[in-house]
Amino acid sequence: MLHPDQKRILKSMTPSEKLKAAMNLYYSARELKAGGLRHQHPDWTEEKIQQKVREIFSHAGD
Repeated sequence: MLHPDQKRILKSMTPSEKLKAAMNLYYSARELKAGGLRHQHPDWTEEKIQQKVREIFSHAGD
C-alpha cells in the first residue's frame, strides 16, 4: 500500500522518470545484496560476489 504522498509523487512523474526511479531501485537492491554477501562471505572474491548476485537476481521471479 502506498502512502498518499507516494501516490501523488508517482502521478506527477513522467514515464521516463518512473523508469529511471525503478532502475535506480533495482541497482540499489543489487548493491545492497552484494554488500550483504561480502559481509557474510569475507573470503569470497569480488568475482564470486558478482556471480552470486547475478544468480540471485536471475531467479528473483521464480
